[in-house]
Amino acid sequence: MSLPLEGLSAIVTGAGRGLGRAEALELARLGAAVVVNDYGQAGRDGSGEASAAPAEEVAAEIRAAGGQAVAHLGDVSDFETARGLIDLAVAEFGKLDVLVNNAGILRDRMVFSMSEDEWDSVVRVHLKGHFNTTHFAAVHWRGRSKAGETGVYGRIVNTSSEAFLAGSAGQPNYAAAKGGIVGLTTSSALALARYGVTANAICPRARTRMTEDVFAGFAEPTVEGDLDPLSPEHVAPLVGYLASPAAAGVNGQLLVVHGGMVAVVDRPRVSAKFDTAKEAFTYEELDSVLTPHYASRPAGETFAAAEVLGLKKG
Repeated sequence: MSLPLEGLSAIVTGAGRGLGRAEALELARLGAAVVVNDYGQAGRDGSGEASAAPAEEVAAEIRAAGGQAVAHLGDVSDFETARGLIDLAVAEFGKLDVLVNNAGILRDRMVFSMSEDEWDSVVRVHLKGHFNTTHFAAVHWRGRSKAGETGVYGRIVNTSSEAFLAGSAGQPNYAAAKGGIVGLTTSSALALARYGVTANAICPRARTRMTEDVFAGFAEPTVEGDLDPLSPEHVAPLVGYLASPAAAGVNGQLLVVHGGMVAVVDRPRVSAKFDTAKEAFTYEELDSVLTPHYASRPAGETFAAAEVLGLKKG
């Protein structure tokens, strides 16, 4: 019996640790040959010397399990590095079929305290990094289609966050970048569908080096052998599915995933609509319709992470 991703090749960025590592291992388990990309810096803020060790270790783990994998050391926020990453997949495996964008850093600060560099660095790695790899992967797939190849296969899985969906007071840079990734995903989905390519985004919750502060204090398994509800292994199967032929009809979608749950997120919908009684609205008329509307909304209509997670601190 063949595996779902047998004969396909994949790139996973930021795959040396955490979510990216789990995703790379899952794609390999499903039969894909994997390029494991990571810049290997020690700090989750992008600090420290670059190191090939994290990517090499994951690639070695895949090979030890009987799969195919190569490591790539590089910062995907650099345009030429991203080009080289796609070129490596093609050189090693003959083509690229799946791109999973996961690389990112954190530099948390309230908006009134954030420096220009803290803003730029996070937007660069997350949003520009996603664009860079998407661009060169799209060039690859479009080029194959234009050359007359039939049945071009392409899958993009991008990593957004509920920080975009619900806001995150201390992460204006991260939330903005993750919102931009959703826009990039839906635009790419429309542009690339004609070439046989789908693009989707996930909002994962997982206990990793990146989120150690966010989920500090949330309950972990008390029974030995039980899987942590916030384990990256809960996220990886969805990435494997979206990368597979079975997900051919899933395009331009946003999905939240964690702890044995997948939620399909609708695009924004109009919750109320008001028309002017005259030719154009005045300040007074807007005050008369909008102020009561917002005053009548139930208190506490905000995201409550603990409730939605089904987890408790302590």
